[in-house]
Amino acid sequence: MLTLGTIVLGVNDVALATEFWHAALGYVPRERGDETWVTLAPASGPGAQLSLMLSETPVQEHPRIHLDLYADDQDAEVERLISLGAQRVDWDLYPEDPDFVVLADPDGNRFCVIDKSPR
Repeated sequence: MLTLGTIVLGVNDVALATEFWHAALGYVPRERGDETWVTLAPASGPGAQLSLMLSETPVQEHPRIHLDLYADDQDAEVERLISLGAQRVDWDLYPEDPDFVVLADPDGNRFCVIDKSPR
């Protein structure tokens, strides 16, 4: 049997990405990283880990894999993430009534903030 252990995200600046994702998710380095790699894990309790790997490849406009972040208050979380350095993405693939907002981290990696509030 397999389980998903870690999601790996390519970034241009591991230190900057570590700072952003720590502030965004509250994750902390699992062990000491360096300028090429770090793995972040929840500060307490279980949860998926996020590894940040130095990458020289360009960011994809429509990535094949991305992170979905669930939010009880989507508007507040989007604004908080923008204040941390995320940017709004002019996403051309929104459906008619989306429950998600596409943002990009400081490296340009796209991710979604999903509205999980009761409707």
